[in-house]
Amino acid sequence: MKRHRPTPTALTTHRFDDEAMQRMAAKAPSWARQPDLHYPSRLALEQCSGEAAARYKARLAAHLIPPTHRRSMADLTGGLGVDFSRMAPLFATAHYVERNPDLCQAAAHNFPLLGLQSATITCGEAAEVMESLPPQTLIYLDPARRDALGRKTVHIEDCTPNVADLLPRLREKAEWVMVKLSPMLDISLALRSLAGAVQRVDIVGAGGECKELLLTIGPQTAEAVAADNPLIVVGEGEEGPAFSFRPSEEREAQAPLSDSLPPGHYLYEPSPAMLKSGCFKLMAQRFGLHKLADATHLYTSPQRLDHFPGRCMEITAVSGFDKAALSRLRTTTERANLTLRNFPGTTDSLRKKLRLKDGGTLYLFATTMADGSHRLIHTRHPERPAT
Repeated sequence: MKRHRPTPTALTTHRFDDEAMQRMAAKAPSWARQPDLHYPSRLALEQCSGEAAARYKARLAAHLIPPTHRRSMADLTGGLGVDFSRMAPLFATAHYVERNPDLCQAAAHNFPLLGLQSATITCGEAAEVMESLPPQTLIYLDPARRDALGRKTVHIEDCTPNVADLLPRLREKAEWVMVKLSPMLDISLALRSLAGAVQRVDIVGAGGECKELLLTIGPQTAEAVAADNPLIVVGEGEEGPAFSFRPSEEREAQAPLSDSLPPGHYLYEPSPAMLKSGCFKLMAQRFGLHKLADATHLYTSPQRLDHFPGRCMEITAVSGFDKAALSRLRTTTERANLTLRNFPGTTDSLRKKLRLKDGGTLYLFATTMADGSHRLIHTRHPERPAT
């Protein structure tokens, strides 16, 4: 373990093709605008957090921790440092920890260019470095989610470092602990792995994708409330939190089912982050929506809701899958965007059956209704409201 700040001449840098740098520009625009930053490898570019998600973490830390309490933070798995660069300015002191020497060298070069002149950089294993750090206000970890053979892992126990094993020491060392995990992880399993310590789960979406899970463990005084009923927050990139609830609310909620889908009504499809939350009944209840079926996570309403956390489409027609209905569809339609929700088969197989090309202004949802029947819901983007 060593603390160092190497000179730029000691760095090994790589030239990347235009495609790689375009990805970085989309991922972290403010970094891409700084031409003198160093990137030690293509893998570092691919694995770093997006800037929108990094800003979300910074806003979360600022929301949870009052300014007068933001003494010190440590990122024990620093990586390229995008997350660190957004959270560090909130605290009086900030420690960047990374086991890869090349990434540490890049951080020593990059951080002053990003305005982080006072950051402490330590090269070493997270668990070892943590023991030598003074008590922290916040410790942040983004465990590596690949095993020794490079295969992706989704269980906390299979990540490096193993946060479940480190949990007792993390809680002794920091008032707040924030852990970034794969969006593929089962939330209920993660909560059990961390022994009921998690008080808040943020599901971060951006660009129409579920990007990451953030598990927050706070002061133990709040544990009695949160042990088996943490606050779950769905956030959408720059817009911040879009929906929040507790699992007990979802268990108790009732969602009315729809018995018709007349043209002119609206169809609502939750965002991937919203679907990941498992909040299906409570969402219908809060927004005044009807669910198409218990296991069909599509919703309908005669009213248009502009702040629904997902996609809103206007229903133009509903058809079945009998020969006559499919024949009419083929004679009137050449292209359509196709989505399957609680429907057997795959998008490709259904597209072949319908004989439709991809694209156009028609959006078809193949789904199962409350009575078990299969329906094809024809929709379009609603017209923008007059201003």
